[in-house]
Amino acid sequence: MRFVFKTRYDQDIALARHGGDRFWYSLLVLALLAAPWLLPEYWLAQLSFVFIYAIVAVGLMLLAGFTGQFSIGHAAFMGIGAYAEAYLATRGWPLAASLACAMALAAVAGVVVGLPALRVKGMYLAIATLSFGFIVEEALARWESVTGGNAGKSVPAPQILGYALDSTERFYFLCLVCVVGSTLVVLNLLRAPTGRAFVAIRDSEVSAQSMGIQLARYKSLSFAISAALAGLGGALYGHKMQFISPEQFSLVQSIDLVLMVVIGGLGSIHGAFFGAIFLIGMPQLISLGKDYLPAAIGQATGLQSVVYGAVLITFVMLEPMGLYGRWLKVRTWLELYPFYRRGMFKRQKSFQKSERLK
Repeated sequence: MRFVFKTRYDQDIALARHGGDRFWYSLLVLALLAAPWLLPEYWLAQLSFVFIYAIVAVGLMLLAGFTGQFSIGHAAFMGIGAYAEAYLATRGWPLAASLACAMALAAVAGVVVGLPALRVKGMYLAIATLSFGFIVEEALARWESVTGGNAGKSVPAPQILGYALDSTERFYFLCLVCVVGSTLVVLNLLRAPTGRAFVAIRDSEVSAQSMGIQLARYKSLSFAISAALAGLGGALYGHKMQFISPEQFSLVQSIDLVLMVVIGGLGSIHGAFFGAIFLIGMPQLISLGKDYLPAAIGQATGLQSVVYGAVLITFVMLEPMGLYGRWLKVRTWLELYPFYRRGMFKRQKSFQKSERLK
């Protein structure tokens, strides 16, 4: 088992805890860079979807996992980013400018939605964000001159300096750069005083306010950053699908996003990536498993929803920290083997019921 001996205060805010982390993260980056030459085109496309949803998950994790503000209408921000990108891309805007405008527009919408968070929280905040999601979906369907209405809107391939990213490999690298950049921004933000203010608000708003933290400012900022990342994910999603319609950003999509961060593990950037892998990989596993199920079950409609519901209930009841929490336990078990104890995780379970993780 590794013990980190800290000799500098900078080690508490370092991105990597020790040399082992730096080695494994470097190896992961090299594997992702080599993926276009190692994976078939289909799986490379699925990995691009993982990156897109990971960007959205990182933003939602910042809002829900680190600030304690839940949103059940986050797909609306994806829709705003996707339609803004489609509108600007068809008019020949450079990719960097159109992505920045899509993120800015989503961030402004996030501030507007964050205003109710100043006075309500918990279930009432969830209802407010849900209502915003319905409003945006209806606006996208009605504003036919810009969005195309229910008929949808086509999205051209992204271009950088006249170089079209119209292949799976080229678009994969674009998604890789965006997800790495977004993750580094959020990680550095969490190490800064702003991120510590977010965590203080999550733990106790009264205590945070007593320490001089401006709740209105930091809650609005958290919503804006989270919405901007969702807008970036929506813009990339539109380019990947090459066609968008209001139904793609409905309540079902918002529930999938919440499911992604809860199952991945609230309060952890790793959990955002685990959740994105789950959201993209689970339909593939269900499709593979249908062949081994009876026809009455395998061909039944709604099988995916039933599996998602069962998995969510299982994690909420047995593993509140999600996939990342389970990985931490497995890693600890491997590090302590064969000296682990049968009840070594009971104290951690009681800690999860404390105010800190609410």
